[in-house]
Amino acid sequence: MSKLQIDIVSDIACPWCAIGYARLEQALASLDGEIEADVEWHAFELNPDPQNKPQPILQALSRKYGRSEAEMEAAQANMIEIATGLALNFSKMQERYTANTFDGHRLVKWAAGQGQATAMKMALFDAYFGHAENIGEVEVLLTRVKSIGLDADAARKVLASDAYVEEVRSDEARYQQAGVSSVPAFIINNQYLISGAQEPAYLVAALREMSQQSTEPKPV
Repeated sequence: MSKLQIDIVSDIACPWCAIGYARLEQALASLDGEIEADVEWHAFELNPDPQNKPQPILQALSRKYGRSEAEMEAAQANMIEIATGLALNFSKMQERYTANTFDGHRLVKWAAGQGQATAMKMALFDAYFGHAENIGEVEVLLTRVKSIGLDADAARKVLASDAYVEEVRSDEARYQQAGVSSVPAFIINNQYLISGAQEPAYLVAALREMSQQSTEPKPV
């Protein structure tokens, strides 16, 4: 069996990041017994200024992309349909507000030390897209910590300190310097880049090819 390292650069506030990971899961399930993947999450912030006041998402997206709120609503509805087909809860997607995700990224780093990074990420996706919760608020984050069986008191101490601040900032700087300007981005074996939420069939073919290239004898 081949092994791949998959580093995922993403933001908790990015719907395509949730969709992209769900599609990756489907692809890896199709490759079960053929490829084993070690997944590591890395931070990216769509709304990096913690001082920005949360705004209704359709209004904020309309301003950002220069399109009408009706157009943004239609685009979001399309994402909801895609997400539903992947068993993701995006039911409150259009009711959410913009949010700063820095503390959420810190908790993903913290959870990684307990083998729960993916579970933490999924819980935060669900909070934001499925329940329109403010994932910049401490109590919302702690509720999601408890939902995956981790210690909320320990998480509260993390959030009250500078723990994992440098790790998150280092992540962001590293991948920005590497040229990652949009998410999701999947870096395979620190050699190959897959950008965007690609379809499972594409991912299966790409991962299989990358795995074969990684295991081919090197010229001497």
